[in-house]
Amino acid sequence: MSSALSPSLRRDLGLVFWQIRYEQRSYWRNRGRGILTFVFPLMFLVIFATLNKGARLHELGGLPYDDFFVPGILAYAIIGTTYVNMAIGTAVLRDQGILKRMQGTPLPRWAYVAARIGATVLIVAAITIVTLALGAIAYGVNIRVSTLPGLIATLVLGTAAFTTLGIGITRFISNAEVAPVIVNLTILPLTFISGVWFPTTGTPKALNDVAGFFPIKPLANGLQYAFNPHTAGAGFNATDLRGLAIWTAVGVWLMVRYLRQPQGEVA
Repeated sequence: MSSALSPSLRRDLGLVFWQIRYEQRSYWRNRGRGILTFVFPLMFLVIFATLNKGARLHELGGLPYDDFFVPGILAYAIIGTTYVNMAIGTAVLRDQGILKRMQGTPLPRWAYVAARIGATVLIVAAITIVTLALGAIAYGVNIRVSTLPGLIATLVLGTAAFTTLGIGITRFISNAEVAPVIVNLTILPLTFISGVWFPTTGTPKALNDVAGFFPIKPLANGLQYAFNPHTAGAGFNATDLRGLAIWTAVGVWLMVRYLRQPQGEVA
């Protein structure tokens, strides 16, 4: 297969893999970023799952609390490692002039974007494995083989949606100092009405409608659907997957718009 690739493409792919390694080292060496996007979700999992161990959610047909919360906190972890990490990181790189200098290097823009996305996918895979392992070992959460296709599809679309949205929203962030504020304002309030922390069966319809418009609820609900022992079939929730697909398209459009503008400018 390698012989079918042109020398320039092989060179570009080599640069992509080099950049992925660089992005990985940069992420794990930044303790603040690692704590915010990797450690916090695991900490919340231990706290809430321990406090509610053995509890059942009667409003969800007696569903064990851990079967609801583990996929919910996994959704939160995915958002942190994709949307939060990409938005703040891209704003910092822009303000430091690194994105502008990248345009003068042999690394093509598409290869740089592919490398950042590839590095993010690796981090998502790591946090997913750790979260599911912790939930299964420490809290007895059953990872159902029959619904793994739906779980994987939701993870893939959720990662795609929030990764592209994280890059795209940078065009609306004036500088890196305000990036954490803007990012958290667009995420944290929605997590409380989107079923990440607790069921939203008693939430007013207006708030449910707001949550249903944004991609956090489809991600959390899609993962919870795959973990629910009452779910039959392969675990696909068409409504949630459709919502994530739409937001992926929105994210790609925003990302392309941002990457096409001269780096250093803010919309």
